[in-house]
Amino acid sequence: MPETFIFSHALLPGGWARDVRLSVAEGRIAAVETGIGGGRNVALPGMPNLHSHAFQRAMAGRAERRGATRDSFWTWRELMYKLALAMQPEDMEIAATLAFTEMLESGFTAVAEFHYLHHAPDGTHYDDIGEMAARLAAAARNTGIELLLLPVFYAHAGFGGAALREEQRRFGNTLESYARLCERCAALGPSGVAPHSLRAATLAELTALATLAGTRPLHIHVAEQLAEVEACLAFSGQRPVEYLLDHAAVAENWCLVHATHITPAEAAGMAARGAVAGLCPITEANLGDGIFPAHDFAGAYGIGSDSNVLIDAAQELRMLDYSQRLAMRQRNVMATAAIPATATALYAGAVAGGARALGIGGGIAPGAPASFVTIAGDDPDIALAQAVFAARTPMVRDVWVNGRRVVRNGRHELARIARARFDAMLARLV
Repeated sequence: MPETFIFSHALLPGGWARDVRLSVAEGRIAAVETGIGGGRNVALPGMPNLHSHAFQRAMAGRAERRGATRDSFWTWRELMYKLALAMQPEDMEIAATLAFTEMLESGFTAVAEFHYLHHAPDGTHYDDIGEMAARLAAAARNTGIELLLLPVFYAHAGFGGAALREEQRRFGNTLESYARLCERCAALGPSGVAPHSLRAATLAELTALATLAGTRPLHIHVAEQLAEVEACLAFSGQRPVEYLLDHAAVAENWCLVHATHITPAEAAGMAARGAVAGLCPITEANLGDGIFPAHDFAGAYGIGSDSNVLIDAAQELRMLDYSQRLAMRQRNVMATAAIPATATALYAGAVAGGARALGIGGGIAPGAPASFVTIAGDDPDIALAQAVFAARTPMVRDVWVNGRRVVRNGRHELARIARARFDAMLARLV
């Protein structure tokens, strides 16, 4: 028998609906009816997290100290490499379990894990080439989050096929070993393909990876840093997104992560190809990357927690919107003519783009995964605006993923033990 849920309001693909009843069977929404009174709480579609490095949760708060030189993404990266070289498989599972638990508590119901920490600390392959990926899959299974594994192809340290640096030894694969890794990841669950960046994969390798992906999700870091733009210009005479659009079959299954430093022509090219802009506003602010021009981007976008320095879906949306206000010196620039309520426009846009980037059904609609979130409130636009702009802590009450309730009254059942295990891991690593 289908399970039924009744809400005072629900955000459907066509906008807000009142007095909504959902029928759920076998993890999917079987029917959506309106005009059914008696419900409480506001239902939102679960938010996809389109970009995460779960292991970096262990760095949160540990890189906020000025060094001897000017700090940037590149100095932060050196600290990240030290962490990456220290983590064991069980550490990966512990870090991912806490990260996924916090994602669920903040309203993320699915995550694309951009996974490049593949091999043993000395760079040799584990007997199971997907050992670390299997740990991520175990964390997802135990917490209940929907996982898209994105094994990362990382073969070079810079444009032109430069050899990997010693501290990148855990990341590297040939096309042959990467194909084996992809096969292993596919056996663990939904998966895609992820060339790390134009720095880390040659054009020939990128072409082979696109063929390997087929219609599955393909995600790539691009144009995150001005130094990357300058290096790409020196190498090719083109900017990163310009180069990618000219030389690769970018399509709707592609997610261009960050794409921070783009021209209007590059933005138009992304939109024309249907590529999703993968925005990670909190991490981009933390690293001093820059501001993506979302206010005039006509394509699809979604949000991701990236370095996981702070995991909160609403605060990602807040940072995205506030960065545009600061850049434009205007208010409510992310609202649209169709959806004038800013928080609602942001949320609906990020759900749609994130679902496309993960290759999953999104939204509260028949046939979609039964993944939804509840918040309290009488006026749904105001309730969502308060959750995004005015809440000191997440306003999420309950969360369902594929029909399974994984958060009750704002807390995941594994929250306490996940935190304790994580703290013990940090004490050992640090």
